[in-house]
Parts: sequence; C-alpha cells; structure tokens
Amino acid sequence: MNHKYSNGQDVYYAAQFGNNAARGKYKIVRQLPIERDNRLSYRIKSAAESFERIADEHQLSRTE
Repeated sequence: MNHKYSNGQDVYYAAQFGNNAARGKYKIVRQLPIERDNRLSYRIKSAAESFERIADEHQLSRTE
C-alpha cells in the first residue's frame, strides 16, 4: 500500500460532515506512517491557517 500524494504537493481537502475545517487548497506537509488499520494519512497545511491538520487520503483530491 503506497501513498498517493507526495510531500509539497497541492491538494483539495474535503472535510467530513461536522468538521469545522475549511474546504479548499492545502499543501501536503508530510506522509504519515501507515497504521494497523491500513489508513493512509497526511499532515496538511492551508495558507489561510497557522496550524497543520491531519487528513485521510480519501478526504483529498488532486488540484488542477
């Protein structure tokens, strides 16, 4: 199982329902290790926020 996105890549983040995170363009800060449940996760950062978030790969898509 491999990560789909690379460090430094721009992605679109679609937060889950009930999450106050802004949808939009984020940058992959780093890939996180694969956990026992085989989820692929990333640390992501928006230019509009001063902190990083953790997102699962299924919440991300490529930007144009």
